[in-house]
Amino acid sequence: MTGLTHLNNKGEASMVDVSHKQLTHRLAMAVGYVAMQPDTLARICAGMLPKGDVFAVARVAGIQAAKQCASLVPLCHPLMLSDIQVAFKVDADNVRVEIQATCKVTGQTGVEMEALTAVSVAALTLFDMCKAIDPAMQIGGIRVITKSGGKSGHWQAREDHD
Repeated sequence: MTGLTHLNNKGEASMVDVSHKQLTHRLAMAVGYVAMQPDTLARICAGMLPKGDVFAVARVAGIQAAKQCASLVPLCHPLMLSDIQVAFKVDADNVRVEIQATCKVTGQTGVEMEALTAVSVAALTLFDMCKAIDPAMQIGGIRVITKSGGKSGHWQAREDHD
């Protein structure tokens, strides 16, 4: 065995067998941001974009993405998510929109990938809706900031990141 959980004893990619794990309540929260020009941020806040309400569309895209994570990431388990929340915060000081996704499940495996996928697709959707006026936007800082449940219990990211 290689020590990597997504490889079998022959070194081949393999979905991890979680059938022996106990059902526990699991939660993961991920964050990221889309940096942009000040005028773009002002137009988002004023609802003055030709494609409509950026936050509403990006929120639905993030929720849908979390539900489709196992279809997008080959070795992820399909999960019956019990809650998905996608939130946005305007950070005027850094001229960006911060995105936070929280996913919950009672299951045998964690929901970090679902939360990361929600943030990623919400960011991509925000980019898509604004690219005509600001093609130089940057997506960044996507990471898990907290997770809980399962054998490893609670984990919190350090504050010294982006």
